[in-house]
Amino acid sequence: MRLEHVHLVVNDIDAMLTFYKAAFPYWSIRSEGHNTWYGKPKRWVHFGDDNHYIAISNNGEHKNRNLTGHQVGLAHFAYVTNNIDALITRLKQAGFNLDKQGAENPFRKNVYYLDPAGFEVEFVQYLSDIPSERNNDL
Repeated sequence: MRLEHVHLVVNDIDAMLTFYKAAFPYWSIRSEGHNTWYGKPKRWVHFGDDNHYIAISNNGEHKNRNLTGHQVGLAHFAYVTNNIDALITRLKQAGFNLDKQGAENPFRKNVYYLDPAGFEVEFVQYLSDIPSERNNDL
């Protein structure tokens, strides 16, 4: 079993695509279209590769939850990268600044960004192949 996709409801699909295209330069729009959701029209895109994608639709209202608060909702989601420094460079060149560094850990590097809709996205590079080291919160 594996996670196939995450569906994010946002206000601006194009801003989201700018962020995610910088993060995932080998992904592309797999499909897109228009339909309605409970009577409200929406545009949607599936951005990803052959195995995984992010579904994004633009019929969102209001702001995302306060990530420093305690409201129920998504805290963050994470992706593994083989080269976190290159990812940071691509996002900076696309105009996105690092939100926060992850905790110091000898077995991984991780960083957090806020995407244009306010979702927190973690990127992690593991520095060990040993699961007990990779998963250790020192």
